[in-house]
Amino acid sequence: MMTERTLPSPLAPLPPQPFDPAPFVRRRELLLHQMQKQGRGVALIPTSSETIRNRDTHHPFRFDSNFWYLTGFEEPDAVLVLLISDTPQSLLFCRSKNVERELWEGFRFGPDAAREQFCFDGAFPLESLDEVITGHLTGAHTLWHSVGMSAAWDARVGRWLEQARSQARAGKQAPTVIADWRALVEPMRRRKDAGELTLMQRAADIAVNAHARAMRACRPGCFEYQLDAELQYAFLQAGGHPPSYPAIIAGGANACVLHYTENNQILRSGDLVLIDAGCEVSGYASDITRTFPVNGRFNVAQRDLYEICLAAQYAAIEAAKPGATFHAPHDAALRVLTQGMIDLGLCQGSVDSVIESGDYRRFYMHRTSHWLGLDVHDAGPYHEDDEWVRLQAGMTLTVEPGFYVRAAEDIPDAFHRIGIRIEDDIVITESGCRVLTDGAAKTVDAIEQWMAG
Repeated sequence: MMTERTLPSPLAPLPPQPFDPAPFVRRRELLLHQMQKQGRGVALIPTSSETIRNRDTHHPFRFDSNFWYLTGFEEPDAVLVLLISDTPQSLLFCRSKNVERELWEGFRFGPDAAREQFCFDGAFPLESLDEVITGHLTGAHTLWHSVGMSAAWDARVGRWLEQARSQARAGKQAPTVIADWRALVEPMRRRKDAGELTLMQRAADIAVNAHARAMRACRPGCFEYQLDAELQYAFLQAGGHPPSYPAIIAGGANACVLHYTENNQILRSGDLVLIDAGCEVSGYASDITRTFPVNGRFNVAQRDLYEICLAAQYAAIEAAKPGATFHAPHDAALRVLTQGMIDLGLCQGSVDSVIESGDYRRFYMHRTSHWLGLDVHDAGPYHEDDEWVRLQAGMTLTVEPGFYVRAAEDIPDAFHRIGIRIEDDIVITESGCRVLTDGAAKTVDAIEQWMAG
């Protein structure tokens, strides 16, 4: 029986920070400047609505990331309207002040306070949106709308357009172009400013501490959900709420299921456990995966596979630098993983031939990176003009190679039921990259020493 281990000290929470509207104003101004190139227009950018969980209970509200990126406004049922002209304006439509509803549901800004706090050119009750939009659509050349995101919004916009078109006999023109504002906003989100990186580093620090806590709490006989409880405690205690995605706590063969979330099985001595978990700070996500032995010691087969996966991650991190393509870290990791598969007899042939045939996909079936930010799989294209995006300073992404070996007759028994993933969050710098999550133990020796306490 393993001895009791001292858990890491909780990360001290930070006091609330004063709201600064300046970065949100700058983003709106940049967006308006880009939209002006398409002539006079109107842009509609809504946030999320609350959704019913059951009966009169709602799911926890989470704002729409694009809307928040441009406004900083966190209440549901709000709309940002951009008027694109020689004198562009940013307007907010939001819920009215309602003292009775605030008694039950909490504070509402209301239009007047929201205009002052968030530096809009104007703010109005949500109920006036139809009237105001209909008036501004006449004479506009372009309507900026996220077509296909919401059937309800598509229908509402369609009604507005028909109303505007019905005035053609009066000599008034309706928009002739519908453009998707996401094509402008989401590329903006790829490069993070200093304030965003501060929030992402905080989310990373909280998640690092949470993983350390779960790693040290692990022992044979505990359940996957008990490690999830350790993570959630560390997240909440330090202000990293909510989780940026449902945590994956996968013991043994469960780690070979990439998005396993049942988290209800007992953890057994001799198995590895894979934890993929992160939290949010002011909307910005962290995303860490660590894989370690339930009993605190890697066996020979586990160590062999783990060292290959770790070497692949180091190669990918080394390849992540300004000017490199987004694909470069994946290519670097894949070559190391493939060579390891060949060395262990899991694949046959040269590295190039195994990659060309795709035989490696039996053991590694996902890509190595994704954008990270306000969404755990953040916005922004990976291809532009049929080429991979080039990495630039300020871009944030994950690096997460994996090695998954399911039981099969042609695979040595020692490798059966082993799933490994090692994931860190990085930011591209002027000369290379910086690992935001480097405080989480990931070498074999560091993991074993930490788990031993």
